[in-house]
Amino acid sequence: MTSSEGTSLVWLRDDLRLDDNPALAEAAGRGMPLTVVYILDEESDGVRPLGGAARWWLHHSLAALSEDLEGKGSRLVLRRGPAGEAIRKLATQTKATHVFWNRRYAQPEQTIDADLKDWAGANGIQAASFQANLLFEPWTIRTGSGGPYKVYSPFWRACLASQEIRDPLEAPDSLPAPAPAGPGLPGSDTLASWKLLPTSPDWSGGLAATWRPGENGAQQRLQDFLDGPIEEYGTGRNLPGTEGTSRLSPHLRFGEVSPFRVWREIRRRHPRQVPSDVGTYRAELGWREFNWHLLYHNPDLATRNFRPAFDNFQWASTSRQELAAWQQGTTGYPLVDAGMRQLWQTGWMHNRVRMAAASFLVKNLLTDWRVGERWFWDTLVDADAANNPANWQWVAGSGADASPYYRIFNPVTQSKKFDADGSYLRTFIPELRGLKGKAIHEPWAADAEGYPEPLVDLAGSRERALDAYQKIKST
Repeated sequence: MTSSEGTSLVWLRDDLRLDDNPALAEAAGRGMPLTVVYILDEESDGVRPLGGAARWWLHHSLAALSEDLEGKGSRLVLRRGPAGEAIRKLATQTKATHVFWNRRYAQPEQTIDADLKDWAGANGIQAASFQANLLFEPWTIRTGSGGPYKVYSPFWRACLASQEIRDPLEAPDSLPAPAPAGPGLPGSDTLASWKLLPTSPDWSGGLAATWRPGENGAQQRLQDFLDGPIEEYGTGRNLPGTEGTSRLSPHLRFGEVSPFRVWREIRRRHPRQVPSDVGTYRAELGWREFNWHLLYHNPDLATRNFRPAFDNFQWASTSRQELAAWQQGTTGYPLVDAGMRQLWQTGWMHNRVRMAAASFLVKNLLTDWRVGERWFWDTLVDADAANNPANWQWVAGSGADASPYYRIFNPVTQSKKFDADGSYLRTFIPELRGLKGKAIHEPWAADAEGYPEPLVDLAGSRERALDAYQKIKST
């Protein structure tokens, strides 16, 4: 469908890509003069400002997207401020007759979008939204009684039985430019003026050495994963010293690759039967869907216990020194410390180590899970509004389908089992590189020089946690 009447506006959010972008495809297919905009919204009620690592990623992702759009004959307009207000203003400036976007699922963002649709309808503007970033939209998956799921396995089975997963849309060959006359090209902020990058000091060197933000980087990461690690994912995902995971999480978080594209590429390589290891990875995509399902039905997931019994849990008064030791990777337990240092250096942490590091904070230090969630929000490049709090609540035992309260990850046992040769530990803890063999897992027994003594006793702190959890279990 093409039209010479009217203009369209596409508002990009967590969908910074050209491939499989339904809102962009709809606008491009209409043939109208087209304005593409991204809004940095740190002011709307309830919208959570990005953490430092995510801001770094956003800067580079937007720079890549801008270049990609220009290659298609378009341009990225940048605006800052409350999103609803900014879109209304830009739609008026461009004389937009159509406004398109891809749906979001957190409550504050849903409210913004609903209000914008009401405004558009009242002003004779056609507004339409599309499914782009979740394989299954949260309101479409219900239990037999009509409520939301609280357990992952039946949720995922219901998803797979509910509908066919659509094929991804191809990126447009070209995009209509904004009208050369009339409203013309609207004004845009410069990316540099947003000051998303750290400067004093610039701590992003490790992030830049590790990641390639943007759609091209996402597609390359996907192909590299499909060419190797996915075939042994069931085992490889547990070994932090190997490249056994997809590392697609930040690309999915910013929508540089669509889950539909990931699903399709897996199916293309395995058209008849999906191998067990590949199926394990697809189930991880299902866990991502489940977390967004939880957030949709529990908007305060980042601040309130999913299980009300935990409102009575007596967290300890963690000292500044203890918290700093955890944050800086100086707890004296190598797996925890390696993970926290990997996080600070690269903006990412291996999932097996995330569980161990989070368990150490909430169970061995008995620190409120919200403290850890906030730290990860600021330091992870892949932190999003659903996965970050849902996974922290899973570890704490306060969430849906949560890890049992008595499951306390022992970081020594975990490192011996999943990093037996200590390669991961040596990568991120230079003080321990001189230790031979299994001594690296318990450096306090080897008199490791320059490495701290254990912050707490594992056995004693475990008993303390179990006692605290038992009290709320019996209430």
